[in-house]
Amino acid sequence: MLHSTPLRAASRQSLMNRRRVQLVGALLIAALLPYLLRAYITEGTETLTMSINAFVGNIAAVIMALWIRQSIETYPGVRSSSINLPAAAASHGLVLAAILFLRVGYDRVALLSGFLFHLIWLYIVYFAVQRGSRMAVAIVPFGRIDKLGAIDRVDWKVMEQPTLADAADCQAIVADFGADLPPRWEGFLADAALAGRIVFQVKQLMESLTGRVEIEHISENSFGSLLPARGWFHLKEVTDLLFALVMAPFVGLVSLMVAVAIKLDDGGPVLFRQKRIGHAGAPIMMVKFRTMRVIAPGDPGDRRSAAMTSSDDDRITRVGGFLRRSRIDELPQIWNILKGEMSWIGPRPEAQVLSSWYTGEIPFYRYRHVVKPGISGWAQVNQGHVAEVDEVHRKLHFDFYYIKYFSPWLDLLIVFRTIKTMASGFGSR
Repeated sequence: MLHSTPLRAASRQSLMNRRRVQLVGALLIAALLPYLLRAYITEGTETLTMSINAFVGNIAAVIMALWIRQSIETYPGVRSSSINLPAAAASHGLVLAAILFLRVGYDRVALLSGFLFHLIWLYIVYFAVQRGSRMAVAIVPFGRIDKLGAIDRVDWKVMEQPTLADAADCQAIVADFGADLPPRWEGFLADAALAGRIVFQVKQLMESLTGRVEIEHISENSFGSLLPARGWFHLKEVTDLLFALVMAPFVGLVSLMVAVAIKLDDGGPVLFRQKRIGHAGAPIMMVKFRTMRVIAPGDPGDRRSAAMTSSDDDRITRVGGFLRRSRIDELPQIWNILKGEMSWIGPRPEAQVLSSWYTGEIPFYRYRHVVKPGISGWAQVNQGHVAEVDEVHRKLHFDFYYIKYFSPWLDLLIVFRTIKTMASGFGSR
């Protein structure tokens, strides 16, 4: 049964909550202030030119960071506190790379202080306005709405009367458009839309808040098209290849150190190879660093159990435990990326024996193979490692969300979260 939760006192949006104000403030603090400070204490035409170049670069970085944040913050579970640093670092880093590539003179102090002032401004806005804020949503009490109450990041209010006054303290309204609504409630939703109120369909709001798309049969799907965005699909292949080529020297150096550590630990083979299911259901031979003791294969049931990893698995070696927590064990899969079999970001490829089992147990499971598997994915940064059927079922909902909202922005968000996951060891086994 869904119950209303007490709503927090409604507050008018302050000036600091407006994107334009945040942008102007960032431009003043992160671009104009460093320029004025440097222009005041330095002399000479050449120095002034470099300060102007840094000023223009800081403006570009501020605008780019806002664009990145606006594009990523639409996804579920994203807080400004976790996206501010990556967005600012990425934008200022790209500007610096462009300056170095074009061989343009620039003021290092102004560029660095612009980045620091920009970061300070973003966190001032976060602590002053955004921290602790919660969305209040009014619920039209008909249809499939019971699951909403399990989401505690929102203050829910079950409406009693079909009037705008009953939803006055809420930022949005949610309804099951497929339910048989009484005429008065249908009229209310039309009036709410005409009044400019945000009205969500319950299924889309659930997806937005949980990051999961629940689908059991093709007839129930809400993808629009069963194929993801093909433009990004092909561009992503090129991006994966180029980034793999850039990262190859670094990965090679790290791999050499890891190989020595594995050999010193137990003297066994460095690499672990396993047949897994890739794009379009084609089998691939995935490569990773060996993190577990080598055990001779047994009967088919044993092979399925051996393909699973439990918490505190006693087969994991000392070095293997660190490699798994840090995700360094996945680095050799750069070879699969160079071969065009995998991507940096995508649903994790399952072992062939497990994939066959899941396909027989879970409806529509094979649909996850419509995109290339990845080293990291939406399910990994939200749920972590799973093996049992009920856990895989939930993981599949995360994979479906990734496929439905397949885009460069979702991939960028996963990259940011993967870095955090590598530092924390979240979800490793």
